[in-house]
Amino acid sequence: MIFVTVGTHEQPFNRLVQEIDNLKRDGVITENVIIQTGYSTYEPKYCQWDKFIPYKQMIKNVEDARIVITHGGPASFIMPLQIGKTPIVVPRQKKFDEHVNDHQVEFARNVAQRMGTIIPVEDINELGGIIKNYDEICANMGNSMFNNNELFCENLKKIVDSMF
Repeated sequence: MIFVTVGTHEQPFNRLVQEIDNLKRDGVITENVIIQTGYSTYEPKYCQWDKFIPYKQMIKNVEDARIVITHGGPASFIMPLQIGKTPIVVPRQKKFDEHVNDHQVEFARNVAQRMGTIIPVEDINELGGIIKNYDEICANMGNSMFNNNELFCENLKKIVDSMF
């Protein structure tokens, strides 16, 4: 299953919702797709969708999904990372009236460059190929999200052990 979320920003993200629906229609995507469409005005014809999904169901959808595709809002792609997924991140862009500026583009670029834990997609025409090659792309990334709490506890244990 593929789970797509566009978040709760008030501007539509029809570009992503319609592209996913077209990829499903054209057989590029063969598995089930669930889309959280938010304020998008395009209504998918080939995918299951809801405008908004309760948070617990969002978590379940992310856990159950083979691929998670999100907009560039940090909360939307950090949650899949915490669950151990490598999200495809399609940032909203000002030139398409999807947001007030391009902060999502800049943030996604920075996370991809510094952390290497997301797959950013700025050109929607590349999305189908990335979905088709998702497993190979993830295998070649070689990076994973780590938990700072675990690292802190490990370092604290070393300090305590050295004291005794």
